[in-house]
Amino acid sequence: MDVLVPLLQLLVLLLTLPLHLMALLGCWQPLCKTYFPYLMAVLTRKSNRKMESKKRELFSQIKGLMGASGKVALLELGCGTGANFQFYPAGCRVTCLDPNPHFEKFLTKSMAENRHLQYERFVVAPGEDMRQLADGSMDVVVCTLVLCSVQSPRKVLQEVQRVLRPGGVLFFWEHVAEPQGSWALTWQQVVEPTWKHIGDGCCLTRETWKDLEKAGFSEVQMERQPPLFKWLPVGPHIMGKAVK
Repeated sequence: MDVLVPLLQLLVLLLTLPLHLMALLGCWQPLCKTYFPYLMAVLTRKSNRKMESKKRELFSQIKGLMGASGKVALLELGCGTGANFQFYPAGCRVTCLDPNPHFEKFLTKSMAENRHLQYERFVVAPGEDMRQLADGSMDVVVCTLVLCSVQSPRKVLQEVQRVLRPGGVLFFWEHVAEPQGSWALTWQQVVEPTWKHIGDGCCLTRETWKDLEKAGFSEVQMERQPPLFKWLPVGPHIMGKAVK
């Protein structure tokens, strides 16, 4: 198995050689940043249809954090096209953060379709460096299909801890690696170097549950779910919440 993976990786690399050459020459990344929001707009519509009941159940817990004011400060980390907005309860004051400025026009459309929310601003920044957001300024952070593509999940979770108030909650939904020793994991390992270019840095084999468990939250609750799309190498998902 140890020999098979690099050999198959090489085969996939040869089959997708133009893509890798464009990435090496610095031509691919600007192109990817432009087309990726369109790809995500399609995939998020499909995933929302499959995950609607689960997302509504997860995000309904935000109401319990509103208190007497009936408001909650919510940061959507890696907001993308705003696919989660429809599931947030009224009273959320939403700050959006994403490193890709090309998502903004999709985000504006989602904002217009969800008038029950109050929008604060769109911050163009990576999750590892949210210096534009003050310490303890958020009641809720939402992170869905984001930790797979950041440079350092550990640093992102440190920043989440910083911007959350005491008792604040991180709600997450992330895809993770297939089980150790499985052929599905082998396939993920084979295609991951190429998939990272297609998926704007998306890693298939991260064990994100370990990062969440080590991040220093007072409580972590999660459940494991099967892959959404059998035709993609994206593996199972974890969904839940972590309390500061």
